[in-house]
Amino acid sequence: MNFLYESPGWPVEEPVLIFTLALMAFLVGPLVIERLGQPGIVGIVLLGAALGPGGLNLLEESETIVLLGNVGLVYLLFTVGLEMDLRGFMQDPDSAAIFGLTSFFVPFTIGTAAGVTLLGLDIWAALLLAAVFASHTLLAYPIANKYGVTKNRAVTAVFGGILFTDTLALIVLALVVGGHDGGLTPILLLDIGLSLLILFGATWIIVGRTARWFFQNFSEESYFEFLFVAVVFFAAASLAELLDIAAILGAFVAGIALNRLIPPGGTLMTRIEFVGNALFIPFFLLWVGILVDPAVILDGPRTLQVAGVIIVVMFVTKFIASQVVGVLEGYDSNERAVMFGLSTGQAAAALAVTIIGVEEGLFSEAVLNAVVLLLLVTAILSPWLTRRASNKLALAREATEDDGEATDPRILLPLSHHAEQQRRLLEFSFVLKSEEKEEPVNVLTVISPSGGEEETERRVAETRESMADLVEIGNEADVTLETETRVNHNPASGIVRGSMEVQADMILMGWDANQSLTHRMFGSIIDRVLDRTRIPVLVARLGHPINTTERMFVVVPHGVDTQEGFFEGVHFVKKIAERVNADLEVLLIGSSEDQYHRLFDLVEPELSAEFTELDSWNKLIPYLEEASDENDLVSVLSPRQGRVGWHERLRTLPTDLSTLPPESFVVVTLREDDPDYDRQFLQYD
Repeated sequence: MNFLYESPGWPVEEPVLIFTLALMAFLVGPLVIERLGQPGIVGIVLLGAALGPGGLNLLEESETIVLLGNVGLVYLLFTVGLEMDLRGFMQDPDSAAIFGLTSFFVPFTIGTAAGVTLLGLDIWAALLLAAVFASHTLLAYPIANKYGVTKNRAVTAVFGGILFTDTLALIVLALVVGGHDGGLTPILLLDIGLSLLILFGATWIIVGRTARWFFQNFSEESYFEFLFVAVVFFAAASLAELLDIAAILGAFVAGIALNRLIPPGGTLMTRIEFVGNALFIPFFLLWVGILVDPAVILDGPRTLQVAGVIIVVMFVTKFIASQVVGVLEGYDSNERAVMFGLSTGQAAAALAVTIIGVEEGLFSEAVLNAVVLLLLVTAILSPWLTRRASNKLALAREATEDDGEATDPRILLPLSHHAEQQRRLLEFSFVLKSEEKEEPVNVLTVISPSGGEEETERRVAETRESMADLVEIGNEADVTLETETRVNHNPASGIVRGSMEVQADMILMGWDANQSLTHRMFGSIIDRVLDRTRIPVLVARLGHPINTTERMFVVVPHGVDTQEGFFEGVHFVKKIAERVNADLEVLLIGSSEDQYHRLFDLVEPELSAEFTELDSWNKLIPYLEEASDENDLVSVLSPRQGRVGWHERLRTLPTDLSTLPPESFVVVTLREDDPDYDRQFLQYD
């Protein structure tokens, strides 16, 4: 038997060994580079260059690397579209459009001229290179978020403007690739325009409707949802290729089409981010690194020349754009400085366009290496500029001692062992969490003993087994679930005691539309919980997954604004609408718009809403029957029985709402006896 080991040839050709080296690069690269204060993506690119033909020659641009690199490239642009702040854009579309167009066309115009005159590039290469740095990536967003300036009007304009800069960059890519292959003729322009129209139209219409139907009917297993999403954006990328457009544009459009259906922080979004950040996108970055040849930098000044030109032009033109927009929109110097810092960030999206240019023969290795150097410089300067400006902007804000963001709520979620739609309730609780997800969701099941001791023990065992499945869902969404099963003859008492033991900030309960014989509001258990607690109790009936909500109606009884927990209740409904990207319509029963419009504007998050006045309760259900559809969610801000704002119509309202087309509603019973708690939900300008 031959035990001699035959060493592999270099570069490595064995697929398993290639995959092992790649995973090692994904692990080691970010760990090392982040300790030096740089983004992890830079570490993977540099390690790819070290392992590639220009370094140790362990890896080459093999079919495996090219395949997985292209998959990662498509995945990357899909996530860019998926994570765009469409809500921020819709909040102030004019400012976002002005900044986005100015921030793109000023660098694009001057950059094209510099590419032709200073770098000697042909017009197609110059146009594409200018498009690379005319767009921007929000590398420094965590810094702006840390200083609490993300709701500032100038910062919101930058967030919304990225929709224009990224889209225009990809359209330029389509035009350049087409023009480079056959010249920019009127027929080509018509062909590209028609192809873009087909791509945007087909993707937007088909993907939106198909995805909504799928999520409503196949939400039991999240990996099915993930596979569906993957099929959708790769199909859109394939459609783009069939139309002779870059595949990444199709993936980008698919991401925008799914943006409103996949809320941040949910199980599906967490799974998408995990798979992309851990596997596919790193393969793209590794591929870029393999293409980088460090020798090109050392052999001559060309790479440094290209890098110097694009870095100087990018920073100067982005500064000009931020100053011009600042003057037009009336922003102060600190706001303009934050805009400049945020808009100078460049990351993997710039590499995505660059790599297409290399494949099309438009860019040389020197240009590719220069773009990598651009990424290194902006990775240092963009966070530094943003930190400096955000600090000044935060100090300049008029604030009080009570200014602060709402804390992550501690949620108690009681579930019946036989309750339907447990997953929908659980995902609804994720929507109510903050982005930090610091506190766990406490899932409680109370079993009433019946049928003897053995029967009770059997039910407890079955319940604990089902709880394990819920914990897995929580892990997928990166939310800690604390589960408990307790035996109590009085389930309501068990729930109330559980809320006190975990110091819950709210209780979220499901309702199956069955009332007790006493004809109380919900039924004996829920009504007893309402009677014995003072924290908010949210009672939900979800006829569709929360992420497929298109519009949210908020029913506001007259006088409910006098309740201690009113601002907290407004915060809940605005947060839900923001997280699921739903339009918000406030239905005022016997109250004026002027009063409540002002009150809603005081509460975080900043979100626009439409207000409708109804002069009596009798007009509510007919209005909702006419205005709502199956993908809407109705919410009610309700005081407890007998308090100011209570109306006898609230007693039967849940039953009436269950007959409406949406079949989805949530009644928010407000907090009592803690007036100071509401202050954390107010925003101060």
